[in-house]
Amino acid sequence: MATFYVANFGCRATQADGAAIERQLRERGLERAEEPTKAGLVVLNTCTVTAAADQDARAAIRRIHRKNPDAQIVVTGCYAQRAPEEIAALPGVTQVIGNSHKHQLAKLAWGGRQTSDLRPRPPEIDRQTDSKSFVPITRLTSDVGGPKPDARSPIFVSDIFAHTELQAAPVFDAANERTRPNLKVQDGCDNRCSFCVIPYVRGQSRSLQLADVIREVETLVTAGYREVVISGINLGRWGRDLAVSPPLSALGKTVQKPATSDQRPGFEDLVRAILSETTLEKLRISSVEPMDWSDELIRMMAHSPRIAKHAHVPLQSGSDAVLRRMHRKYRPWHYREKIEKIRAALPTAAIGADVMVGFPGESAAEFEETRRLVKDLPFTYLHVFTYSARPGTPAASIGKQVPIHVARERNRILRDLVAEKKLAFMNGCVGKSVELITLNVTGSDHEGKYTRGLTDNYLPVRLQGNHAPDRWIPARIERVSDGALLGIAS
Repeated sequence: MATFYVANFGCRATQADGAAIERQLRERGLERAEEPTKAGLVVLNTCTVTAAADQDARAAIRRIHRKNPDAQIVVTGCYAQRAPEEIAALPGVTQVIGNSHKHQLAKLAWGGRQTSDLRPRPPEIDRQTDSKSFVPITRLTSDVGGPKPDARSPIFVSDIFAHTELQAAPVFDAANERTRPNLKVQDGCDNRCSFCVIPYVRGQSRSLQLADVIREVETLVTAGYREVVISGINLGRWGRDLAVSPPLSALGKTVQKPATSDQRPGFEDLVRAILSETTLEKLRISSVEPMDWSDELIRMMAHSPRIAKHAHVPLQSGSDAVLRRMHRKYRPWHYREKIEKIRAALPTAAIGADVMVGFPGESAAEFEETRRLVKDLPFTYLHVFTYSARPGTPAASIGKQVPIHVARERNRILRDLVAEKKLAFMNGCVGKSVELITLNVTGSDHEGKYTRGLTDNYLPVRLQGNHAPDRWIPARIERVSDGALLGIAS
C-alpha cells in the first residue's frame, strides 16, 4: 500500500487545509504513514507569516530529504504560493503546489496512478503568468518525460485572487487526539494590513456554503463529538461573498433571520443556523476581528449555553498612530469599547488577543500605549508576536525598523504582564463549579492519576482520576498549580 504523510505548519487554517489534503489522498487509495521517514509521498503544508516560518519549512524539507531520500516531497501552502522558485530549488523537492492549486494537489501529485506506483508523474504545468501579480508567477516548461535532472521542480502557482475554491475537512488537535475538531468555514482576507502577507497568498475572502457547514458539523456530531471549533482567516467576514438572502430554511427547520433579511448573510446567521440546524452540544468560535463583534453576536454568546464563553479579539497595537500605520480599521477606543461590552455580557469569558511588538517606527511612547491598554483590559491570555518583515508588504519598506533586542524586550514585558492577569483570572475560579470537556490525555503526579480537560471558558484543568475523553463533566476547582486548575468531578 502506498503511503503519505502531511506535515502542517502555522495557523488553524493551514491545519484545516492539511486535513482536506489528507482527505484527497485517502480518496485516491493512499494510506497515512506514522511519520515522514516511512512515507512514499510527503506533503509539507507551509506557513509564511514570518521569516522564521519560512526557515522552519526549509529546514524540514532538508531534514526529510536527508532521512528519506526516496520520498516524493511536495511543498504547498502559503510559502509555496509566495516564493515557489525559492522552494523548487531546494534538493529533494519534487513539486511546488501553491494555494492556488491546493484543491488539486492529489491529482497533480498522484494523478490516476495505482497506489503501488510512487514514481513522479509527468507534470501538468500551469503556464499562467501575470507580471503585475504580488505573487511571482513563473513561466515553466517541461517535456513529456518529466523534468530534466538539472531542472527545477515543477511549479503549480497562479494568481490566487482568481481562485474561489474553499476546501473543508475537520482537523483535530494532535495533542488532544481527536477530541475537539476544528472546521474551517472561511478563507482569504479582503483587508490589507500593511504588515500582512496572508491576503496575497490566500486570496480574497470566501465562505463555505451554509449547507456544507451544517453537513460537516452534523457529521461530526453523529460521529460522537461534543465540541466543534469554527475558524477562518477572517472568520467574522463569513457570508459576505455569498448570494443575497440564502435559503436558510432549505436545510430543514426554519432559521429565523434578523429584520435585514434582504442583505447578504452575516456571521451571526451562521452561528444561529448551527445552533438551530444541528444538535451540537458546544460551539467554540475562534478569532474574530474587533469590528465584527456585533451586539447581536455578543448577545447570542451570552444567552446560549451551547456557545463556549471564549472571545479572541485581535488587537495588534494599543497605539492609534501604530494602528494607522498598520492600516487597521479600528482605533484603540473602539477596541476598548468592544472588550468592555464582551466582559459586561460575559463576566466569566476567556478574552484573548493577538498583539504585535516592534512594528516599524514603534516608539517607546507608542509601546507604552499598548502596554497600558493591555494592563487596563480584562485579558486572560495574549498571543504576542515580534514583527517580522514580509517581502512585498508596505510595512517592509517603512524606515526606522525597531532593533530586534528592543522588540524582544517589549515582547517579554507583555508576556509577563498577561501571565499575571491569567493567574489572577484562574485564582478567581478556585472554589467554584465549572464545566469542562475531557481530552484524551492522562497523567499522574504526587496526588495520583488525572485527566486533562478544558473549561467552557478555555482554561486548562487537571481533573482528578481517569475519565473517558470527549465528555462534558461538572467539576469543582480546588486550586491552581503549574498553570492549570486542579479539579474534582462533582
